[in-house]
Amino acid sequence: MNTETTLKAIKTIHTVIWLFFNVVIFYMLYAVVSGKFDIWLWVGFGLVSLEGLTLIIFKWYCPLTLLAKKYSTSDKDNFDIYLPIWLAKNTKTIYTSLVVIIVIITIARLGAT
Repeated sequence: MNTETTLKAIKTIHTVIWLFFNVVIFYMLYAVVSGKFDIWLWVGFGLVSLEGLTLIIFKWYCPLTLLAKKYSTSDKDNFDIYLPIWLAKNTKTIYTSLVVIIVIITIARLGAT
């Protein structure tokens, strides 16, 4: 596989994983707002925790970003994923904020029962 093809494959995989975590996080938000404390909410917490641990281990970089750097010299925030630059640049802030909100609502809802 050549460099361009490899980078496109990494970007595609990275984007699919990003979409997957969107589904997970927005389901979690729906679940806590609606009071649906089912197994999928807790699976979501586990998946998000693993993603957070991965980011901590790799010094706040996604391992796919580090892999993509081997195939690109770009310094754009979206060189490794098919997202608009503004979203790629702010993804960690946006989704960390959403997860914090989910945790706060979860604690509040569980504390009220």
